[in-house]
Amino acid sequence: MDSQILVALGLSLLGGLSTSLGALFVVISQAPNLKMLGLLQGFAAGLMLSISFFDLAHNAINSIGFLKGNLWFFAGVIFFALVSNFIPEPTLASISSAKGKKKDGDDRGKDIMKKHRRQVLFSGIITAVGISLHNFPEGMAVFLGSMKGLRVGLNLALAIALHNIPEVYFLTNLPVYFLISVCFLSARIH
Repeated sequence: MDSQILVALGLSLLGGLSTSLGALFVVISQAPNLKMLGLLQGFAAGLMLSISFFDLAHNAINSIGFLKGNLWFFAGVIFFALVSNFIPEPTLASISSAKGKKKDGDDRGKDIMKKHRRQVLFSGIITAVGISLHNFPEGMAVFLGSMKGLRVGLNLALAIALHNIPEVYFLTNLPVYFLISVCFLSARIH
């Protein structure tokens, strides 16, 4: 195999493995309380929005024009809004009601906790699929950039690695880890 292809694959792998680094931070740190989780997610959302508005949207408008750039931007917003309607979100209020039912000795409390665990598991699976679908074009961009030139590939791999670590930590794995710990700790208490 050509050495340029091996370098391009290696840089793509490096960008993708940064996702694992963000997940490692979740595993080695303790689960934050709900207030800290909100603060961290707000920070990450602000970071991602600032990247979208100040960098990506500006480049798109310069490349394809004001009208097309804005149309595609808002098409992405609408697409995300439609997709988010299909992803179930476990609620913490129902967990507290499940605790009360379990104290009363009702078997429905166990069923509710099982339902919440399934919802959290399903959310984790959806998150994993979403991250995989999100990282695939990033890997392709790094690979193709590396084929154009090593400097382009290194810059893309570094930018994607720096993007993936907080994205995975703050936006995906930390909330899922928080929900799992809440569900399983409440099940252990009762």
